[in-house]
Amino acid sequence: MQMDNQLPSKKVPGFCSFRYGLSFLVHCCNVITAAQRTCLNLTMVVMVNSTDPHGLFNTSTKKLLDNIKNPVYNWSPDIQGLILSSTFYGFVIIQVPVGYFSGIYSTKKMIGFALCLSSVLSLLIPPAAGIGVAWVIVCRAVQGVAQGIVGTAQFEIYVKWAPPLERGQLTSISTSGFLLGPFIVLLVTGVICESLGWPMVFYIFGACGCALCLLWFILFYDDPKDHPCISISEKEYITSSLVQQVSSSRQSLPIKAMLKSLPVWAIFIGTFAFFWSHIITTLYTPLFINSTLHVNIKENGFLSSLPYLFGWICGILAGQLSDFFLTRNILSVIAVRKLFTAAGFLLPAIFAVCLPYLSSSFYGIVIFLILAGATGSFCLGGILINGLDIAPRYFGFIKACSTLSGMLGGLIASTLTGLILRQDPESAWFKTFVLMAAINVTGLIFYLIVAKAEIQDWAKEKQHTRL
Repeated sequence: MQMDNQLPSKKVPGFCSFRYGLSFLVHCCNVITAAQRTCLNLTMVVMVNSTDPHGLFNTSTKKLLDNIKNPVYNWSPDIQGLILSSTFYGFVIIQVPVGYFSGIYSTKKMIGFALCLSSVLSLLIPPAAGIGVAWVIVCRAVQGVAQGIVGTAQFEIYVKWAPPLERGQLTSISTSGFLLGPFIVLLVTGVICESLGWPMVFYIFGACGCALCLLWFILFYDDPKDHPCISISEKEYITSSLVQQVSSSRQSLPIKAMLKSLPVWAIFIGTFAFFWSHIITTLYTPLFINSTLHVNIKENGFLSSLPYLFGWICGILAGQLSDFFLTRNILSVIAVRKLFTAAGFLLPAIFAVCLPYLSSSFYGIVIFLILAGATGSFCLGGILINGLDIAPRYFGFIKACSTLSGMLGGLIASTLTGLILRQDPESAWFKTFVLMAAINVTGLIFYLIVAKAEIQDWAKEKQHTRL
């Protein structure tokens, strides 16, 4: 079995090791970038001009000071939508280029400079808003490019830092930061806006990113062999476990072979289905809560944040369990990937389909809503790292292309769901969740049939497949 060839002679303890510390460092980078990306979703509420009459002559000093602390702008809904979506376009544009160049250039420099750029732009958004809306859009678009570099290039780290039997743990720890970031934003942004003013939200998260950037350049190295702080035993453990998979040379991308590879298409189609489900269970959660539970905005914000928190927990749990099954030889690599992919696809579909039938139960809706949004994180131990199994040499590029496929799924899902909600309000949620379940099951069936977990021939070093 493939697993036997990957076991090194001596294993170094996990949580106290340097590789887990670096995974936590990447986790913090993801928390910060996710917070910088999503905080505008809430600050926009107080940034735009309200309908309160401000033309009265006896405007109080308190209100004047509040306007200085929380400046407001006359942005139309269309302009607001353009500002909020501008990060997405920057993120999409950079995916494939960064997936290619992350396997060629220094990951340390790419992520470090991108994190620094995103943080500086976060600091610049409040003054940019005062100058003009066009500058805000430019800042957000470039920030999306920077965050796309951080989000995609980081997966190249695990080609040299993650032993095969610890990939689930290391990647789930770091990737779960994308879920913890929005949870923190939903909890603290409102408090900061009320007490310090909305510009401080961008200043705080921007300053945290700059400080983290310094730590990144000090602590991270592209190759464990070059790191001055890592122990000799851990260095030998990592390099020996990857001796058959990591090469110092980078071959030309075997694009034709990738396009003909069914395991690659299994990842692409599965990621399309995953993002479809993820977008619906996160983007439309506040709207579903509002239409069924009729709670106030503070309660809605709190309930909407819970799926992120439990998704963060489920993601880390998935990584721990997947590697536990591998290290104990309970399941093969492909069995683990398919098991956690099935859990990440079927459980959200089941819980979501049940939601329309629980309209009379407040706690039932809350529990199933949390489970529908959280259990998709089990894919962190499955399909979301499967590219590292089949083509570690090209993992960054495969991850970028699969993310692009997933974003297409998310875009279609959000657009189609909006149309369903407008045209058929009575049974809209039932149709939305049934369609989501159908997409998940279809993607899962295809993945279960053709997915692989061994290195493909075109991804091996002796193979010289070219365009």
